[in-house]
Amino acid sequence: MPKNVVFIHGLWIHSSAWKPWQELFEQKGYATTAPGWPGDLETVEATRANPDGLNEQGISEICNHYADLISTFDEKPIVVGHSFGGLIAQELLANDLVAAAVAIDPAPVKGVKILPFAQLKSGLPVLGNPANRKKTVALDEKQFKYAFGNVLTDEESNALHAAWTIPGPGKPLFEDATANFVRHSPATVDTHTAVRGPLLLTSGTEDHTVPKEVTVAVAKLYADNTASVTEYHEYEGKGHSLTLDSGWNDVASDVLAWLESKGFGPGES
Repeated sequence: MPKNVVFIHGLWIHSSAWKPWQELFEQKGYATTAPGWPGDLETVEATRANPDGLNEQGISEICNHYADLISTFDEKPIVVGHSFGGLIAQELLANDLVAAAVAIDPAPVKGVKILPFAQLKSGLPVLGNPANRKKTVALDEKQFKYAFGNVLTDEESNALHAAWTIPGPGKPLFEDATANFVRHSPATVDTHTAVRGPLLLTSGTEDHTVPKEVTVAVAKLYADNTASVTEYHEYEGKGHSLTLDSGWNDVASDVLAWLESKGFGPGES
């Protein structure tokens, strides 16, 4: 069974935020990597100073970037993605490029028709200006607090903002927001017929960026795919910062337990 785990970050967060997860998974016997999006630089500081490489990096570009990286592995890895990383994880799994996938509070795939107010408000720093489609946009502390840190103290939310946030490309948000109106949207995932490895979808009940009802709607899209395993886990009281904040270990431990339950523990053969 695969021992390699690839972590994929979401919009506005640098890949180095996965370090605590990597350390935990490596302690359990996995080999891990957390490559950034195309255009990300090695550190938070470097990416903030020069984010132009992220301009016009959309869903297809990001997905192809990870597909190319994964193609260098000797065997299909497991992939764990958060937010837009969760959408990318589902695309990689549906195309049989990875052995199993965990999509933590994932950006919605094409076919989800609800748009809660909290989700709209979280995306307004980008979607509020059409010119942002070709640019990168950073969240300030207040915007991050609403989108990610709404269940956290101001102190913890501001500390996470200072430690991990980077400007994010506007293109993926515009692509996702218009997915249901575009015939060949890059947010399309074969939820109905793909024969693939197991998928875990998760949601924090207090998430503003990807509200619970959105992820539940995604799970329902998979309901008629009886050839493949799809499961849904819910985390009471958690927001979109659930992979970053002081409660991250609860989520990571649940993911590890789920992988073991599906036969993807590092000692499995």
